[in-house]
Amino acid sequence: MPKMTCALAIASILLMTNLCASLPPPPETPRDATLELLHGERIADPYRWLEGSAAPELTKPDDALDARIHAWSKAQNARTRAYMDALPGRVSLEKRFRGLFKTDSLSTPTTRGEKRFYTRRRGDESNAVLFMRASNDAPERELLNVNTRYPDGRTTLAWISISHEGERVAFGLFKAGDENTTLHILDTGTSKWLADTIPGRASSASWLPGARAFIYRKLADIKNPYSGEIRFHKIGDPPSSDRLIFEQYKTGPHAATYGPSAWLDRGGHWLALSYSTGTSSNDLWVCNFPLWLETGELQRITISEGNDATYHATIRDDTLYLHTTEGAPRGRLFKIDLRKPERGAWQEIVPEHDKAVLTDISLAKNFLALTWKEDALRRLELRDLDGGNPQTFPLPGIGSASLMTDSDTDDAHLAFSSYNMPPSIWSLSLATPAQRTLYFRPDYAVDSDRFTVSQHFYRSKDGTRVPLFLAHRKDIRLDGSNPTLLYGYGGFSIGMVPAFSSNIIPWLEAGGVYAVAGLRGGDEFGEPWHRAGMLAKKQNVFDDFIAAAEWLIASKYTTRGHLGIHGGSNGGLLTGAALVQRPELFGAVNIVVPLLDMLRYQHFLMARYWIPEYGTAERAKDFTWLRAYSPYHNIKDGRQYPATLIVAGENDSRVHPLHARKMAARLQYATAQNTSQAPILLWVDFDSGHGSGKSFEMRIRDTTDTYLFFANQLGLKF
Repeated sequence: MPKMTCALAIASILLMTNLCASLPPPPETPRDATLELLHGERIADPYRWLEGSAAPELTKPDDALDARIHAWSKAQNARTRAYMDALPGRVSLEKRFRGLFKTDSLSTPTTRGEKRFYTRRRGDESNAVLFMRASNDAPERELLNVNTRYPDGRTTLAWISISHEGERVAFGLFKAGDENTTLHILDTGTSKWLADTIPGRASSASWLPGARAFIYRKLADIKNPYSGEIRFHKIGDPPSSDRLIFEQYKTGPHAATYGPSAWLDRGGHWLALSYSTGTSSNDLWVCNFPLWLETGELQRITISEGNDATYHATIRDDTLYLHTTEGAPRGRLFKIDLRKPERGAWQEIVPEHDKAVLTDISLAKNFLALTWKEDALRRLELRDLDGGNPQTFPLPGIGSASLMTDSDTDDAHLAFSSYNMPPSIWSLSLATPAQRTLYFRPDYAVDSDRFTVSQHFYRSKDGTRVPLFLAHRKDIRLDGSNPTLLYGYGGFSIGMVPAFSSNIIPWLEAGGVYAVAGLRGGDEFGEPWHRAGMLAKKQNVFDDFIAAAEWLIASKYTTRGHLGIHGGSNGGLLTGAALVQRPELFGAVNIVVPLLDMLRYQHFLMARYWIPEYGTAERAKDFTWLRAYSPYHNIKDGRQYPATLIVAGENDSRVHPLHARKMAARLQYATAQNTSQAPILLWVDFDSGHGSGKSFEMRIRDTTDTYLFFANQLGLKF
C-alpha cells in the first residue's frame, strides 16, 4: 500500500476511534421477557414493545406506549444526528449533491394525437412538473406544478394518467410518504383542477374515449390493504356514487394478495381484469365493457384462471396480445382474437427464447416493440404485428433502455442510461430506428469519460453463475485498497440493470467502486431465477450476495475493511441477513426501510401480499426457513458487527418501522460490552415513508448522511 494511502487509512481509523469514543450511548432500551411458542420452539422477543399499537395482540391503540416509542426514536435520531454532523466533508459533499440534484431531468414523452406530455424537474424542485406541447415542435406549456401549490415539498406527485385525446389528466397525490393517494383531475385546456376528488389510495385511472369517465382502483377501507376494488367514475359525479365493477375476495387463499387491477382498451370496448394470486402469478379475464355499463352484468371471458404463471394483456380493437410465462418461464407472446377467444384458436407469435427473457412488449401502429433480457442485459427488438421480421434495435452500450411507443403512430422515443451516462432521450421512427434525433440530455456536471462500466460473472456457494455490474474510475488499481459499495435486491422478480444515479457520482469521482449483483430472486434469467430465490430457497439470495463480496475481495478490488453493503425494502432484508450471517466480511452496512423480523412480518400493514414470496411462520414448514435467516432472531451477543446505519420511515405504509426499531435495539444490546465496536445507528424519518415523500432538502440531507457514513467507515475522502 502506498505511503499516502497508509496515512489516510490511519487517519480514518483515528477519526473513527475519536468519533466512537465521543458518541453518547444509545437511549435506554428496556428488555422484556416475551417468549412465544412457535411450532415447538420458544422464541425470545425482548423488544416486542417497540411494535407499539401495531402489535396484533393489542385490541385497541396504546397511546402511552406509542408516545414512549416516539420519544425513544427521537433520542435515537438525536444520537445519529450528533454522529453524522461530526463527520468531516459534509459541506463539500452537500454542495456536490446539490449541484447534481439541481440538474434538470425529463421523463420520456407520452404522445396523445399531436400532443406531447412529459414531466420535468428543475433546480431544487421536490416534484417534477407536468408539461405539454401541442405538437412536437410547439413551445412547452406548464400544466401541473405541485411545488407551487404545496411549497413545503412533502406532497408527492405519485402517478399521472392522460386521456386518449389529451383533454384531461388524472393524477395522484400523497403526503409525507404515506402513499395514501388522492385522485385529482386536471383540464389541459385551462390547467385548472376539476372538483372531482377521490381519496382512498386511488390509482390506475384508465380513461374512456371523450375523457368524460374512467375506471380506477382504490381501497374500500384505507386501513385495510386487502380491500381493493375497481370502480367507474363519471366526471362531475360524487365518488360515493361511483359504481363498483369488481372487488377483492373476502375469503379464500387470495383474499390477502394485492387483489384486482383493471384497464380499458383505447376504444373503451374491452375491460381487462387481472387478479393477483401471488408475487409471480395472476388470473386474467376480458369483459365487454359497454354491456356492463348498460346492464351492470360483468360477463368475464376467461383468459387464464388458477394457473401458476403471469399474464399481461395489451388490446387493440378485438385483438389481445398476451405476454405470459405459462409453459414458458422466460416468456412468450400470443395473439388472440377476442371474438374467438378459445385456447385452441390462440396464435403463438413470439415463442420462448432458449436464453433470453421476454420482459416487456409495447404496440406501435405497425410494429411490436419487444424488450429482452439476455445475460442480465437489456436489448430491444422490433417485429411486425404478427411477430415476424425481427429487427435488432441498436443501443449505445451497457445500460438500461426503454422504448415509449404510441399505438396510433410509428414515432417513438428511446430512453437510455448507464452508471456513467446520464439518462438521454432520442426521438425516432420505428421504420428507421438507427436514425435518431437527440431529444433531451441533462446537463450534468459529470465527466463520464473518467468512468468505466463493466459486467462480470462469479460463482455462488452452490456453483450458480451470477452476474455483477461494476462502475469505477478508469485509473483505479487492483490492490485491494478501493472503498467499495455493493448493492443488491434479490426478490419479487425485480432485476438489476445499469442505470444512472446522481447519488453515486461523488463516490465514483472520489475513487470508490460501485458494484451491483444480479441475485437470484430477480428476473435476470426468467421466472426460474426468481423462484430459485423465494420461499425455501431464499437463502440462495444471501449466498449470492455474500459470494459477490468474496469475489470483489478475491479480485483485489477491495478488502473487508473497505467494503460496504446497502439495500432497501427486500434489499434491506438482504443486507440485514448478510450482516448477521457474515459480519466479518463487511466494513459498514446500510439497511433501509427493511423487513427484519421474519417471524412476525405478516401481521403488519400490507405484508400478507408477500406471503407467496417469503412464506409465513404461521405454517410449520415455512417457519423452518424463516427462523434460519430472520435477521432480528439471529443476532449473537458479544459478536463483532460492523458499523451499521438503519433507516426507517415513520409513515411507511408498506414495511412498518418497527422492524428497524427492533433490529437497532437488538444490535445495540449485542454490542454494548464491546467498546471497540463500530456504531449501531438508527434514523427514523418522521416526515417520509417507504423512501418517498421527501422534499429536495431532505434528499440532500439523507443522501449526504449515507455516503458520509460509508466514506468515513471505509476510508474514502470527499
